[in-house]
Amino acid sequence: MVKISLDNVDIFGNIDSEPLFSPATTTVSDILTKSALEFVVLLHRTFNEKRKELLQNREIQQKGLDNRTYEFGFLSETEHIRNDPTWQGPVLGPGLINRSTEITGPPLRNMLVNALNAEVTTYMVDFEDSLSPTWKNIVYGQVNLYDAIRDQIDYVTPRKSYQLKKSFETSPTVIVRPRGWHMEEKHVYIDGEPISGAIFDFGLYFFHNAFELIKKGKGPYFYLPKMEHHLEAKLWNDIFNVAQDFMAIPRGTIRATVLIETLPAAFQMEEIIYQLRLHSSGLNCGRWDYIFSTIKKLRNIPEHVLPNRDLVTMTSPFMDAYVKRLINICHRRGVHAMGGMAAQIPIKNDAKANELAMNKVRQDKIRELTNGHDGSWVAHPALAPICNEVFSNMGTANQIYFVPDVNITEANLLNTNCTGAQVTTDGIKVNLDIGLQYMEAWLRGSGCVPINNLMEDAATAEVSRCQLYQWVHHNIVLEDTKEKVTPELTTQLLEEQADILAATSPFGDNNKFKLAAKYFLPEIRGEKFSNFLTILLYDELVHKNDRPLNLSTLKP
Repeated sequence: MVKISLDNVDIFGNIDSEPLFSPATTTVSDILTKSALEFVVLLHRTFNEKRKELLQNREIQQKGLDNRTYEFGFLSETEHIRNDPTWQGPVLGPGLINRSTEITGPPLRNMLVNALNAEVTTYMVDFEDSLSPTWKNIVYGQVNLYDAIRDQIDYVTPRKSYQLKKSFETSPTVIVRPRGWHMEEKHVYIDGEPISGAIFDFGLYFFHNAFELIKKGKGPYFYLPKMEHHLEAKLWNDIFNVAQDFMAIPRGTIRATVLIETLPAAFQMEEIIYQLRLHSSGLNCGRWDYIFSTIKKLRNIPEHVLPNRDLVTMTSPFMDAYVKRLINICHRRGVHAMGGMAAQIPIKNDAKANELAMNKVRQDKIRELTNGHDGSWVAHPALAPICNEVFSNMGTANQIYFVPDVNITEANLLNTNCTGAQVTTDGIKVNLDIGLQYMEAWLRGSGCVPINNLMEDAATAEVSRCQLYQWVHHNIVLEDTKEKVTPELTTQLLEEQADILAATSPFGDNNKFKLAAKYFLPEIRGEKFSNFLTILLYDELVHKNDRPLNLSTLKP
C-alpha cells in the first residue's frame, strides 16, 4: 500500500469530501490534526510492544488449554489482592453516580442524537462491536462526538430533523468504548506497523474532548472491552496516567468500566478493578461475548459443548455464577456492577408479539435488579421506560451498599451444564442465518443490525460461528435426526441459507452474502478457528486504493 506523510496536502484524499455520516462544519482535518496525531504516536510508541506481548500471552494460554496443561483458576500470585479487605475503588465520578439505564450504540450522527434524547442516565458510545470499522465510520464517529459534546450536532435531512432536546451538559453521561486490544487500524501506520485500534480511538477522543468534558461537569469516561488478564487492565491504567500527565489533568479524572465478557477475566475480576484503582468505575456483564468466549476457550474440550443458543440463558450455571461473583466483588470494592444488554427492539405491526418481547425485557431487568446490579443496558430508546421502571425500585441512585452473600468457586464458573441441553438441525440453521446476516451487513459497513427483532452486534455472529465449529469438531449427534454434525452437513445448510438470503436481499446483486459465506465456510466446517471474525473480515474494509496515513516522521 502507498503511504503518505503529513506534509502531503492530500492526507484526507481517501475520505469523501461530503461527510457520509456528518453534515457538520467540523471536518476530518479538525480531528486528524498534527498535535492530535503526535499524541497518538506517543501512546503507540510507548505501549504497543506491551500490547503485542499481552496478545501473545493469550495464545500461550490457549495452547495450554488445548493440550490440557493449563486449567482456569484463581491466580495464586494475586491472592493478596483478593484477601485484602481494605482497598476500594475511587469516589464515583461526576455524572456516574446513577447509571440505572444505559443505552448503547455506534457514533453515527442520527443515533447519537436519538440516544442523547432518550430517557436514560448514561450512554455507551461504541467504536467496537456495534460499529463496522470502515475508515469513514471511525473518523466521522470522532467528528460526531466532537460536535455532540459542543452542542452542535443538530442537522436536517430531506426526511427528518435531528435535534437535541437539551444541552450536552444535562444529557445522559457519555461513556466511549474504544476497540479491543486485538484490533488494528490499518489506515494509520507508525514505524512500519498499523496502530492499535484501541489507542487510536482513545487517543483522538481524549485529546480533543477531555477539557471540554471536564468543563461541562463530567469527564472522559470509557468502557474497556475484551480483556483477558488483569495485566491488560494495567496497560490501560498506564495509558491513562501518561495521557493525563501529558495534558496536565489530575490522575483519576479518567474513569473506566471494564466489560467482563471473556472467561479468563471472570477469574480475575478483583485484580482488574485493583489494576485500574483510581480510574475504575466498575464492571459490566457482557453476556453474549461471555458465551462466545466460553465456547472459544473451551472449544476443544468435549465436556464443555454448549447446546442450541436459546438454551444458554442467564440462569445457566456458569452464567449465573459469573454474574453473582461480579456483583459481590464490585460492591465490596465500592464500584458499579452493571447488567447486560436487552437487545429487543419494538415489533411493529404485531402488538401481541411486541407485548411478549417487552415482558421478556421486563423479567430480565427484574432478575438483574434482584441479583444486585446497579443498572442495565438497552439497545433501543423504547426500552428505556421499562428499565427505568424496574430500577426505580432501588429507591437510591445505585445499590453499591448491597453486597450479596455468595461464594462462587472455580468449579461454578466452569459449570457449563444447561437445562434441556440439546443440539438440533434448527439450532444449526439459526446460527447460520444470524451469522450470515450479521457478517454481510458488517462487510457493507453496518455493525449494528436488526435481526429477528433483536439489535445485534458482532457477538451474535461470534456465538454462531463458535457453536458450529464446536458441534462439528466433536461430531455432536442431533437430537431431532440422530445424525452427526459433519462438515458436509454444515456446508449444505450454509449454501442453502446463503442462497435464500441473497435471493431476498434488499440490496439485490450488490449484497455480500456470497463473500460472507466464503469466510464463514472453513470456520463452520471445523477446518480453522479464527480468534475474532472482525479480524478475519477486516481486510475487506481496507480497500486497495485507500492510502493509509504514515505517521512515522512525527516526533511527539
